[in-house]
Amino acid sequence: MSATSPPAPRLTRKGQATKERILQVAADLILEHGVHGTQIDDVRKAAGVSGSQMTHYFHDKRCLIAEVVAWQAQDNLDNHTQPALGNLDSFAALHTWARLLLERQQDRAYVGGCQFGSLAGQLVESDPEVRAGLADGFTRLLKLFRDGLQAMRDRGDLRPDADPEQLSHVLIAAMQGGMLLTQTLRRPEPLRDALNGAIAHVETFAAAAE
Repeated sequence: MSATSPPAPRLTRKGQATKERILQVAADLILEHGVHGTQIDDVRKAAGVSGSQMTHYFHDKRCLIAEVVAWQAQDNLDNHTQPALGNLDSFAALHTWARLLLERQQDRAYVGGCQFGSLAGQLVESDPEVRAGLADGFTRLLKLFRDGLQAMRDRGDLRPDADPEQLSHVLIAAMQGGMLLTQTLRRPEPLRDALNGAIAHVETFAAAAE
């Protein structure tokens, strides 16, 4: 937040848990009703907290939204650093990533899409400070993929002409676009095909076996 924002309160473990619950509730409500359709009192009631508690954790709706963006960005990153994915530094890891994404959307009946991407679509032009938070979330995710692809190139799995930056853009754009289409059409093929196409593009840079 800006220099004029009130300092964040120091929280006990219980307080931190309450704040996390509020952020989860807020993220779910925003996903269901949109940013403009979610008021701070809606969040308060759904989270089962008092007005004074909400004010203690979040000065106003703008503060709440900024923290939801940061929380959702970290949750998105955590989903991409689970043990099954390793460091996203192999072709097998990329295929596992695609499979887990598709399974997750199937389990949710294709409802919801990417929560962080949904936030970005709603908020990216709303406020320069919020846009900066969204950009930071995507930048950290892109770095995760770029580092994995760089490790593959350094190890000799990818040819020297493979560009980890460009390939990370392809993978994340395929995920975001594929998830939006799958969410809208309520069927798996758009996400499956987008991810498979992006990984196939990465595989065109595979080093020739000796």
